[in-house]
Amino acid sequence: MNPPPIPTARFVSTGTLPGPDEIRSLVEAAYLHIRGEAGGQVADYIPALAEADASAFGICVANIHGDAFMIGDAALPFSIQSVSKPFVFALVCDALGAAEAAAQLGVDATGLPFNSIMATELRADGTSNPMVNAGAIATTSLVPGIGAADRWQHVRQSLSRFAGRELECDERVFQSEAGTNQRNAGLAHLLRGHGRLYCDPDEAIEVYTRQCSLLVTARDLAFMGATLAGGGVHPLTGQQVVSATTCPRVLAVMATAGLYERSGSWLYDVGLPGKSGVSGGMLTIAPGKGAVATFSPPLDTAGNSVRGQLVMRFLSERLGLNLFASDSPAHR
Repeated sequence: MNPPPIPTARFVSTGTLPGPDEIRSLVEAAYLHIRGEAGGQVADYIPALAEADASAFGICVANIHGDAFMIGDAALPFSIQSVSKPFVFALVCDALGAAEAAAQLGVDATGLPFNSIMATELRADGTSNPMVNAGAIATTSLVPGIGAADRWQHVRQSLSRFAGRELECDERVFQSEAGTNQRNAGLAHLLRGHGRLYCDPDEAIEVYTRQCSLLVTARDLAFMGATLAGGGVHPLTGQQVVSATTCPRVLAVMATAGLYERSGSWLYDVGLPGKSGVSGGMLTIAPGKGAVATFSPPLDTAGNSVRGQLVMRFLSERLGLNLFASDSPAHR
């Protein structure tokens, strides 16, 4: 007997955001409720970042239809830093295929700090995941291109498509980081020793440092996140930036490793893929709905924005974003 045909209909587990007025009201409430938070410290191991205004605070929510809701310093530029990691991983997944990208980079959480050397040494195959520095440097080394200039242009142009506008490198931040990134350089050479770096170490570090120095705003990040939330299609330009099959792979790694050693607590409290950066940017993505981005430089001891985390704890339940939340049948 022949097996029955496999149904071809595609079903996805997504919902919708509340209406615009409710979103705006909740974003304003989050801003007013959290802006007085004084915890955390601005990153000072990169001299250019140490000058950040600790009081700067902005929020932007963008949905997959192109609507955006902003408050505070959501249009203030800052360097993207580690929030670039999911998007460069998306480029590599598109270039190599998700299975090959996972095989070469690893996708398991390390449970250790973002710049840990031990995390690489503890794994027999030398992999980690694309959300921590070692894995992100390896990811950048897999970006298509011949030489640093070619590879960098591919990164810049691709992340610009995610943002829906041309992004530029902050040369001052780049020079400041390039003068203090000896640990990342050490990670690159360690990866090469494990056979997990796929171009010259100096080239990988140069491109990786430049990608972290790209200038964005919270609004940019929200639309970049909404692109991943909407099957790789930018909500405003309509451009297919990456394939729809790449997006869930990127979001899965964000969910398990995007906030480094705090990722488990984050997922437990917020229930969403997230990514933070040492300049104070934070991005949270609700698949099929949109994204929330914040900018606030003071960080906790793991390198995650204090106010950014509070915003998402405030908004996740109120906007119905938590991936693991559901109603009982009696309430439907």
